[in-house]
Order: sequence, then C-alpha cells, then structure tokens
Amino acid sequence: MTDFFQHVPSEAAQQIDALSRLLYDLREDRKQILAAYGVEQEQALMARIASGEIEAHPAYERYLAAKTLAQTREALRAQLRELLATGV
Repeated sequence: MTDFFQHVPSEAAQQIDALSRLLYDLREDRKQILAAYGVEQEQALMARIASGEIEAHPAYERYLAAKTLAQTREALRAQLRELLATGV
C-alpha cells in the first residue's frame, strides 16, 4: 500500500485528517439518531412522524438533528474534495 501522505504538506495532511475524523463522527451520530427510530433516512423518520406512528416530540427534533448532520457532512465533503483537488 502506498503512503498517501508521503508527499502531502504537513498542514494539508492535518486538515485532511481532521476533516476525515469529523466526517466519520457526523456519519455515525446521524446513524445513531435514525437507528433509535428504526430508520436509515431522515425522510423515513418524517414519514413515521407524519403518519402518527411515533410522537412528534422529540422525534421531530431528532429528525432536524439528523438532517443538519447530513447537510454539514455534505458541506465538509465538498471542502475535503476541494482540498484534495488542489493537488495536495
């Protein structure tokens, strides 16, 4: 296996590492929130809330949290792609 960070400047490697760890944490936190309601996607949680299958409180707040985590993760993924595209 090649050493990915061999020719990467130290500062860029630290940024990549930090973003990667944060992306992992965001993904796992989102999965944990959704799993508590037996779903894998925010839309499925919202459907269960809308149908009255589960109480809106605190499920709606959890829906918003999962959605925010997903949006934040996508923004950070874009930032990581940009960092990697600069030819690090």
